[in-house]
Amino acid sequence: MKKRIILGVSAFYHDSAAAILRDGEIIAAAQEERFTRRKHDASFPANAARYCLQAAGVSAGELDAVVFYDKPLLKFERILETYYAFAPRGLGTFLAAMPAWLKEKLMLRKVLRDELAKLGGGAAKVKLLFTEHHLSHAASAFYPSPFGEAAILTIDGVGEWATASISHGRGGRITMLRELRFPHSLGLLYSAFTWYLGFKVNSGEYKLMGLAPYGDPGSARTGRYRETIKSRLAAVHDDGSLWLDLAYFDYATGRKMVREEKWRALFGFPARRPGEELRPEHCDLALAVQQVTEEIVEAMARTAKKLTGAQNLCLAGGVALNCVANGRLLRSGLFKGLWIQPAAGDAGGALGAALSAHHIYFGRPRNSGGAADSMRGARLGPGFSDEEITRAALKYGAVGVPCAPFGALCERAAELLTAGCVVGWFEGRMEWGPRALGGRSILADARDGRMQQKLNLKIKFREGFRPFAPSVMLERAREYFDLPVPSPYMLLTAGVAAGRRNAAPPGYNSWPVREKLVFARSDIPAVTHVDYSARVQTVDRETSPEYWQLLDAFRRRTGCGVLLNTSFNVRGEPIVLTPEDAYECFMRTGMDYLVMGGQIFDKKLQPAWKEAADRSGGKAE
Repeated sequence: MKKRIILGVSAFYHDSAAAILRDGEIIAAAQEERFTRRKHDASFPANAARYCLQAAGVSAGELDAVVFYDKPLLKFERILETYYAFAPRGLGTFLAAMPAWLKEKLMLRKVLRDELAKLGGGAAKVKLLFTEHHLSHAASAFYPSPFGEAAILTIDGVGEWATASISHGRGGRITMLRELRFPHSLGLLYSAFTWYLGFKVNSGEYKLMGLAPYGDPGSARTGRYRETIKSRLAAVHDDGSLWLDLAYFDYATGRKMVREEKWRALFGFPARRPGEELRPEHCDLALAVQQVTEEIVEAMARTAKKLTGAQNLCLAGGVALNCVANGRLLRSGLFKGLWIQPAAGDAGGALGAALSAHHIYFGRPRNSGGAADSMRGARLGPGFSDEEITRAALKYGAVGVPCAPFGALCERAAELLTAGCVVGWFEGRMEWGPRALGGRSILADARDGRMQQKLNLKIKFREGFRPFAPSVMLERAREYFDLPVPSPYMLLTAGVAAGRRNAAPPGYNSWPVREKLVFARSDIPAVTHVDYSARVQTVDRETSPEYWQLLDAFRRRTGCGVLLNTSFNVRGEPIVLTPEDAYECFMRTGMDYLVMGGQIFDKKLQPAWKEAADRSGGKAE
């Protein structure tokens, strides 16, 4: 019997991507930004699609279906009805948006056919399917999970009409039960605060989450902000649904997220501009909206539990990347099992679209109930052979020292990390989703209290307040963190174990941001956030054997089974994909060593680096 091959595609909003299945098995998935080097690239994922076809060993004409992750006509209906409801307000943005909709997005079927034709091999004649946005999210969350049955909660900005949904997954079926509709949206509420506090919408939300712990949870100001949000901006109901007062927002028809003067009157300070110094009121407001967000997510989860009676919960949608809210859900004990799609945002919709077509449209059964998920550790992107890496190094005249076998390479890398060096680690297939998981990572010693500021300022070229995540050997995670379950995709925040904490001095919560940064909060200070939390990645010997081997080498040398792990990129650029990307990033930053393709590249031995005229140096957001 012929094996069914399905390609899923997300595109034309942000974070376009492609994913491919063979008889329901996930073969490959990648975001277009990694190929084009344009962060959050929204264009048709031609490069990602070609890679997926190559990984599956098929031509485009051999596909059984190409599935798009949402329904553009429903989205157009929402846009028309929204402008009609607010008319004449928003006339300018309506007139500006319509040409693109009429020319391209209403003709999306033709646009997709034209793009598929460029892939060759008869792709233009392949069956073309469309699935709803939140069904794509739900499918990406449930079908790869280890659960035979689960409640499914999806939360984002907006799809066609839905901004959040609750559904029930059982076997190969997903039953949609309830949805929250635009313009009322937890994702857009969080994005509005992201903008007001000086970060970029659709990419800066994680910065807002990282800023929140610098707020003072016991201050009257934080409490006042929290109550203002719930009484003036968002009426929150017991089931987690919310109603936003659109007199304070401008995203429905305008060019800004909020009506700025009204927010200034509410909170007593103007919108922070990008790059402005962070003041205590900014931190307290970030904490307040994070707290409200966590309350709403937990309330939605309780409703999902009530509606489905399920023991397990699956999460997707952009809000599911809020690992602090996920950690609160885990600690609530509402569900026996919790699983979050590692590419929870729009990129993951490509995978969900393909899975929904396989199980729902084509009616194929699902194998589930095992101990592990079907995501292959999220290592679904391209990999490169040692020979390919050597050829790439020759292009730059790069000087690498061979180190074999792999165990010896790990021992040498562990020695360098122990000595306080920062190491670029390029190994195996690229990760799927926004987190670096040991394939395209920058690594350092978590015990070194200087590392957070060193990496932020000299390597990542980003804000100094931003925290870094720990990678820890799965079997040793409980020694370091209050985390009772695995967290392979870095999507859960947990407290650092009490025995490893340093007691906070009196008045610590009211200290300025810079003073909090220099206080060593634990014996792994480089990965301990100001509230004693950490965004943990547990590394399993079975799923990630090479990365686990490095961690074990470091543990045997130091007694510590934890490394600081951050994504292999600089501010404003996607995570590196190719050996060329990795070497360029290594040479443009303060990294000391690069480990790649069985070789170790010492910065001091490399030829002088001359920046190309068309490169930004990684410092532009």
